[in-house]
Amino acid sequence: MFRHLFWALRRIKVYALIGESGTGKSFRAKLVAQKYGIDFIIDDGLLIRDNRILAGHSAKKEKTFLAAVKVALFDEKAHRDEVARKLQSEKFNKILVLGTSEKMVNKIAARLQLPPPGKIIKIEDIASQEEIERAIRTRRIEGKHVIPVPSIEVKRNYPGIFYDAIRIFKRRTGPAALGATPKVHEKSVVRPEYSKRGKVIISEAALSQMVIHCVAEYNSSIRIKKIVVKDDDAGYRLVITIDVPFGIQLGGNIHALQQYVIENIERYTGILIEEVNIIIDKIRQSPNERFSN
Repeated sequence: MFRHLFWALRRIKVYALIGESGTGKSFRAKLVAQKYGIDFIIDDGLLIRDNRILAGHSAKKEKTFLAAVKVALFDEKAHRDEVARKLQSEKFNKILVLGTSEKMVNKIAARLQLPPPGKIIKIEDIASQEEIERAIRTRRIEGKHVIPVPSIEVKRNYPGIFYDAIRIFKRRTGPAALGATPKVHEKSVVRPEYSKRGKVIISEAALSQMVIHCVAEYNSSIRIKKIVVKDDDAGYRLVITIDVPFGIQLGGNIHALQQYVIENIERYTGILIEEVNIIIDKIRQSPNERFSN
């Protein structure tokens, strides 16, 4: 594909930092970038370089949790096109993408026309369990989030959600560091509107209803017998048991149904569906019932 050739010629390497929401990814993004010599950061809908927001808009300003997820995933074409154009105009060789799972960072990279991440860093690799648990408590109890840029940038762009600033002093190492002033990383603490109002969680029943609707819309002759919804750190996993009419081409058509369910649920909710497993329990003996899309 042309875009892969474009980035290959520029020798761009994509890194990813993944971890559950609220575990401290944004807080540690600058330290990871410094360690690996990374120039750009993609975090919650923003393109960041050094201490500046170059393009995009923050998911933190959204009024609902689901709207924030869609912004973080660059769901809107104008949003992702703006950031993709900015990336293509800038000179850099490394970029860090933050997300809650490998699927999420791969989706963000694809939407921004970047290569898939070549190196995955997990939050557990760079933070202790105690630090992660403390970050989760702060998120759940106080609703505080971090944007990895100085407060002046956030106040200029998003004054309504600014809360506080954090300064981290990192000592330089090596012979040249003797007597040198410690390097300062400043991060902004914000409180999004959706955080003040509480979190929105999609229940198993609601997801099941969406699956039923998608399958009926795709082909009304397919009968759903059972739906199992599993939620883990990587996203939702669905197991759908169905009966199908005689004559279905079980390969391509069932795989197309899987993709149809995934794409529609992700489009309308903003949540990530990690996988959809379809179990065909019975083929009904009805030769006149054909599978049509």
